[in-house]
Amino acid sequence: MTAERDTGIGRRRFFRALGGVAAVAAAPLTPEALADSESSDDKKKPRYRESEEVKTYYRVNRYPK
Repeated sequence: MTAERDTGIGRRRFFRALGGVAAVAAAPLTPEALADSESSDDKKKPRYRESEEVKTYYRVNRYPK
């Protein structure tokens, strides 16, 4: 019996490489990169508004006032 060399890429090595590529591709999507796109005025702007839907949610779920 002769020793055959496996010249193809193994399943584990394939998924390891795929994970590495995904990590590099997701790097620009980190919160730090996205936060830099906001101006200082946008950062100070209030974002929470107590609308009628929010008030109904609080009432239905019995949140204290």
